[in-house]
Amino acid sequence: MIKNIVLGIKAYGGAFALISKLKLWKYFVIPVLISILTAIFIGIEAYVLSDNIGSFISRVWIWDWGKEGFTAISNFVGAIIIVFLGLIFYKHIVMAFSSPFMTPVSEKIEAHFYGDVSHLHRKTSFLGQLWRGISINIRNLFRELLFSIPILLLKFIPIINIFSTILLLLVQAYYAGFGNMDYTLERHFSYKESIQFVKRKRGFAIGNGIVFMVFLLIPVIGIIIVLPLSVTAATIKTIRLLHDKHELVYEK
Repeated sequence: MIKNIVLGIKAYGGAFALISKLKLWKYFVIPVLISILTAIFIGIEAYVLSDNIGSFISRVWIWDWGKEGFTAISNFVGAIIIVFLGLIFYKHIVMAFSSPFMTPVSEKIEAHFYGDVSHLHRKTSFLGQLWRGISINIRNLFRELLFSIPILLLKFIPIINIFSTILLLLVQAYYAGFGNMDYTLERHFSYKESIQFVKRKRGFAIGNGIVFMVFLLIPVIGIIIVLPLSVTAATIKTIRLLHDKHELVYEK
């Protein structure tokens, strides 16, 4: 698992150069706009809701003594909750609606390394790719929330909250990597087959997703470069897993 996570991270090494070599930047214009608009919207909502959540949490403390301190802690915890939930919603919204624009990128990278392999591809359309992206990300959104909310509650427990942060990062990374890998998998595998494939290769998904999440911590620039580099890195690794490991079983 750890080895695969490292390999997933290393795939970013040649991503920038490959994008430039294949002249892929133009394909990222609309996804980057989607990314920026989504980030602005979620940022505004996070600013508005963080105090409300903090105020709600502070109601648990019914005593007068220590009320001010507990309220301050509650506001801080509320902000953390909003940030993590915001990141979850951000990445799934962006990856879902960017799907049709990322497919050509993935196809060109695959053709660069393996030539014309269109005979191995499933027939897809713009709307089909969009619906696939929305379906996968809705599925992943609910599953990620299912795991993340209990982990967030552990933040109220001293010492354990340190490990809960790491665990939360791994969960978010896995589903980020999942979405990035599916831009390649959607033309090779069915919905269910893709889910099973990523489960078997979860280390690579986590590795890709860790860098994805780190990019989001970089102000402004992060939301601009996160999709181009993470999708390219995921595609490089995924096509190698498919072709070199003989994972392709689809027949037209």
